[in-house]
Order: sequence, then C-alpha cells, then structure tokens
Amino acid sequence: MKKVKRHRVVVRIASLLAMTSILVVLGGCQTQASADEETETPLTKEQIIENLGTKLVTTRADDQTEANKTYQAALANAEYTVAQPYIKVNPYETSPLTALVIFTTAEKAKVSYTVVGKSAGTSITNTVNGGYQTQHQVPVVGLYAGNNTVNITVTSESGATTTQKLTITTSTTLPKYIKSTKITVTKNDKKKMAIGDNQLTFLVRTTKESFAVDADGAVRWYSTYYVQHMLQPISNGHILMLTKESQSGDTYNDLLETDYLGRIYKEYLFDTKTGNSEQAGDDKTVIHHDIIELPNHDLLATVSDGSKYVEDTMAVISHTTGKVKQIIDLKRILPEAMYQSYKESDAGTVDWFHQNAVWYDKTDQSILISGRNQDMILKMDLKTTNLKWIYSGKKKSTWPTKYQKLLLSPTAGTSVLGGQHGINLLEDENGDPSSEDILLYNNNINVTNGDKDTSGKYSEGVQYHIDTEKMTITETWSYGKSLGKANFTPAIGYTQKLSNGNYLIDFGWKSNATESNIIEVDGQEQVYNLTVSNPSSKAYVYRAYRLATYDEDYLFDVTN
Repeated sequence: MKKVKRHRVVVRIASLLAMTSILVVLGGCQTQASADEETETPLTKEQIIENLGTKLVTTRADDQTEANKTYQAALANAEYTVAQPYIKVNPYETSPLTALVIFTTAEKAKVSYTVVGKSAGTSITNTVNGGYQTQHQVPVVGLYAGNNTVNITVTSESGATTTQKLTITTSTTLPKYIKSTKITVTKNDKKKMAIGDNQLTFLVRTTKESFAVDADGAVRWYSTYYVQHMLQPISNGHILMLTKESQSGDTYNDLLETDYLGRIYKEYLFDTKTGNSEQAGDDKTVIHHDIIELPNHDLLATVSDGSKYVEDTMAVISHTTGKVKQIIDLKRILPEAMYQSYKESDAGTVDWFHQNAVWYDKTDQSILISGRNQDMILKMDLKTTNLKWIYSGKKKSTWPTKYQKLLLSPTAGTSVLGGQHGINLLEDENGDPSSEDILLYNNNINVTNGDKDTSGKYSEGVQYHIDTEKMTITETWSYGKSLGKANFTPAIGYTQKLSNGNYLIDFGWKSNATESNIIEVDGQEQVYNLTVSNPSSKAYVYRAYRLATYDEDYLFDVTN
C-alpha cells in the first residue's frame, strides 16, 4: 500500500451474558428511538465549517528550525566524509529509532544503506532518492533499540563502489505503552511473506504510541506522539498522523504531515468543538476514523459536525490553506429515518452511521464509504454526492423507492456485512469500468442489519467483486471463518492486500480487547502470525499496514 466501538448491540440473551464487558466499553450502537423523542435539523454547511475551525499553523515546524539549521551546516561542511560522517540519532526528538547521516563525496554519487538485521530476512535496505549528488543526506529508518550496524554504500557516477560500516546506538528504553506490550510471533515464513528489502508491519493504535515491527516482532520504529487511528501514507512519501495539540490534553485535534524521522512539513489544527467521545473520561477526537489524500493533494477526513449526530460527516480540506472546501453530510444523503429513529447514547450523542472508512476511486472520482452501525457500504460521486451503489443487509422493501435501484444483490455464498471496517478498492486489472474489486474487514456482528445467524461466530477479511451493470456483489476470497470465535472481534479491524498477492488481516479487538492478532495469509495458508497485547484502554491495534520504510517518492532535503 503506497499510498492503513463503541457500540451497544441488541443480541440474544446468551450473547449479552458473554459480551457484557465489551458493551460497557463500546456503548454506542442503539435501538430505535421512541416516537416522541426529539430530532434535530442537520446543521448547515457554514455551521459545520465554523465548528471544525481548521487552519494551517507552523508551531511544530518552527520548533524544528534550529535543528534544521544545524543539519544544514553539517551538510555544507566538507569535513564530514563517509568514513567520518555527521550522525544524529532521533533528529527531531520524536522518532528514536531513526538517524540522520550527513557527509560529502568528492565525486557525484548515489547512496544506499542497510540496517543489518538480527536474523535472516530482517535487514532493511533503502536507496536514497535524488540521483547523483556530492552532498548526502541519508535518513536511516529501521534501527533497533540499542546497538546497530549500518552499512553505507556509495556508488559514484563512474561506477566505483565503496561501503562504510557504521555503528549507530539508540536508546534502549522504549516508552511505557510499547515496553508493556507483549509481542509474540508464532509464524514467520519469511520466504513467503511480503516484506521485500525494506518493509515493516506498522501497528496503528486507537491511542498511545503507534509502532512498527519486523518479521521477528522486534520493534524497529515508533513515534513518541500519542496517535489516534491515523498513520496514513500520502503520495510524496510522507505520512499523516493525528495527535494532540498538547500530549496532556484530552482531544486529538492536531493533524501532522510528517515523515518517519519526525520532521514536520504541515500542521492542520482543528477547533475542539466537534471532538466527541462516547464515554465520559475518554480522549476526544475531531477526525474520528480515517483520512485520505485526494489526487490534487487536498485531504478528505471523516469528522463529526458538532451536533448530537456524530461520525456521519466528511470534510474536504485544502492542502494549501487548511480551510474546509466541501462538506458531505450523510444525514442529507441517506434516508432520514436512519438517523431520526436511532436512539441517543447516555452521553446524548446519536452514532447512527459510525463511518469508519473512506477510499477514493480515481477512475470515476468517487468515494467508497463504510458505515459500521448500519452494516452498510456504499459508493458516491465525490463532487455531486450522488449515490452509485449500496450494499446492506437491510431488506430492499424497507428502503424508500428512490434508493432501491441502488442496492447491490449478493450472489450465492456472499456474506452479509456486520459492523465492517476498512473498505478499500483494489487495482483495476482488466480495464472494465463496470467491474470493481473491494476489500474490507467484516467483523460479522449484527448491529442493525447484519446476519443474525452468524453474528459473533467469527470475523474475517473479505474480498468482493462488484458488477455495476448487473448490480451484483460476489464474494471472491475470505479468511477468518476457520478461526471461529477465537478471532471474533466485535469492533476494530483491517485487511490489506500486499504486493505479492498475500493478505494482511488485523483482528484488532480480540479476546475482549486484551490483544490484537495480525495474520498474513497466502490464500488460506498462514505465513505470519503476530499477537500484541493491549497494555491499556484503547491501545489496541486499529489497523495494521505492511509499509516500506522508504517510499519511492520520498526525498529528504533539509534545505527545503
């Protein structure tokens, strides 16, 4: 992947007894409201924009100014050579398992480096982008805690190659919520895993620090920022990371464009008016589940609008001004009865849709959306917000007439969704505009329109084929049923298709949220099995991604 709940459910009495502790934590999915319960008129676009209050700021980038001046001076100093380079571990003080190596060569050359692994298949090799240079800035990612051997290879334009062995030492002390996480690998067939020369498994948690591990389960990267839900790669090789304006604060409202070294390129600050949580005392968030980069580099974020209706709105945010350019309010698109009849939570919010994913389809400028509390996925035109299709277990006859023509019909053997997460669109391999292949994680819990018969028995990664001419949906791959209740997760989860055709599945809320289980499969064969314990409330793995530590479009240049 270039470019990675809280619900009260109505289940049978036996299921209620088994899931009491889950419902205490998740308290959001409700039954229908009584007829005399008051509904609110949806807010206007202008009201929502005011509530979000987005703006670009330079607070964190300004804090890095002196560090950048130091690195610029080192870059201009010809006394730093590959044999005796300038080395700064944790160059921006938020990414302790990285380093910046700077040196000069007499002849123009290109540079690669290898962090030597502790076992076969765990070395990380990256080539610095930017062509042949005499001044070299090498962002080293993938160090271990403690001592590291890093081999720097310099290849000149004439073809001469030299390799310098460096020893780089990082802090051996991991932060509390990583140190207290038990990491267990029970399977790692490295010859069949999709790890290449430089890929790690990134564990993006709902809160606390996100981190990445290698095939052995060793921690090879982390950020000291508390991150909620979001660590999203974008087209220039940077990542979007949602953190708090103040680490001691209670609202995640600071969206950073950063890199794995921790350098800040942009900072989007949100007002806290739309920050919501379904539990008293919980951290609040303004971008609750997902964010993506659009082709023009603007951002599309899932937000709440500031009313009692939460997690049912999206905002397009300008990457040049930080201002909101478009609001998409699902209350104005889907049947009114869906939100008007949904019961308020004890906190006074109505989480009727609970959007937990969005994905952009460049072929027709549309977006795919997942709504957990309606057990529904849909596709809409981004500009017009006209719906293209809907897949839901809700009976066709219960939909208003104007929506019925948009409903996909499942073919035989196709699963009904229940509380699903993480929808994404796979690459179009045949050029057929009526053919779409999508991937998601089916929690398989009957929230409102799921499969009552199978609910709670398993969770699974699922791939579907959609024929938009016939308006049918067909299940073409799944994994998870064979694991049964042991890997059932009522919330959280993700499925990623990897470069070699394998699938990486995050069973994020396993064993009553005490652990997360990440499994890579080749078809139906497990080739990697990683379990991480959840050391605190909400420190479970919201999504797991297999990502390169150095994207092909990433260029570190301290002079820019």
